[in-house]
Amino acid sequence: MDFGPLIPYTMFLAGTAGFWFIATLINRQSSRTAMRLEEFRDPLSRQRRALAEGERAMSMSSLVERAAPTLSRALEPKTENEAGELRVRLANAGFSRPNAVRNFLAIKVLALVLGLIGGIAWISIRPGAMTGNWWTIPITSGALAFYLPEVILRSMKATRQEKIFLQLPDALDLLVVCVEAGLGLDQGMRRVAEELEDAAPEVSEEMAASNMQLQMGKPRREVLHEMGVRTGVDDMKALVAILIQADKFGTSIGQALRVHSDTMRVKRRQLAEEKAQQTAVKMIFPLVLFIFPGIFVVLVGPAAIQLMENLLVE
Repeated sequence: MDFGPLIPYTMFLAGTAGFWFIATLINRQSSRTAMRLEEFRDPLSRQRRALAEGERAMSMSSLVERAAPTLSRALEPKTENEAGELRVRLANAGFSRPNAVRNFLAIKVLALVLGLIGGIAWISIRPGAMTGNWWTIPITSGALAFYLPEVILRSMKATRQEKIFLQLPDALDLLVVCVEAGLGLDQGMRRVAEELEDAAPEVSEEMAASNMQLQMGKPRREVLHEMGVRTGVDDMKALVAILIQADKFGTSIGQALRVHSDTMRVKRRQLAEEKAQQTAVKMIFPLVLFIFPGIFVVLVGPAAIQLMENLLVE
């Protein structure tokens, strides 16, 4: 029996089924407009959605949480300085929980074990790989997997610090408005954290954590200093120093915030201009590797063909 005529119909049915499956997955995700309308209809829907997402995250990390004390025991920092340095790096990446250090070390040990298992499995499926220095493959894969969390942590830290640097001028402008409107620094930070929860989540998170510490009775200078250390951004540390100095000498906080906001805005504009000036240099390599060969073929190709034909005729 010849199945050739059935191939187009089979392909059509498979394409229709795949399109229907993708459309179903897309329609399951509620759009931003529907979510906003649902929030207006039911103000508690955002809280319930946040609680549901938190429960899913907790269920996924429950295994690591239970195994973290045992896995991280071999990599525990020997001195308090090492533990403090690791804790600061994790806080700069956005992990400020008390057990962040323990969980991170447990993830590194788990990655090492998975890397060793992966290397051994790769050797076992390759015929004739168990010869010579075969043991270097699982050791290399384990070492790469062991240092992979460090690379990810460094990338997350740089990304978060860049976001804070870009979001801070707008947050300072709003904080200036709040302070000049009659609010205190604590109330202004709380207002900024509430208003910029969606537009600047990183800065909002830091200010919300500082407000919580202030409500618990912690001294303001200590809270501001810890906020600068948690972010690791030089501009945030300068802002913290300005706020501490203004609180110490009783100077105008609004004026200090306005001057610092203008300085940061100029710095951000200069950084954008610097990146714009680097565009011409960065475009050289794509032009040479991808665009110039095509232009060369289009322009020189016909002349080369005619030249070869003339040489062959002669």
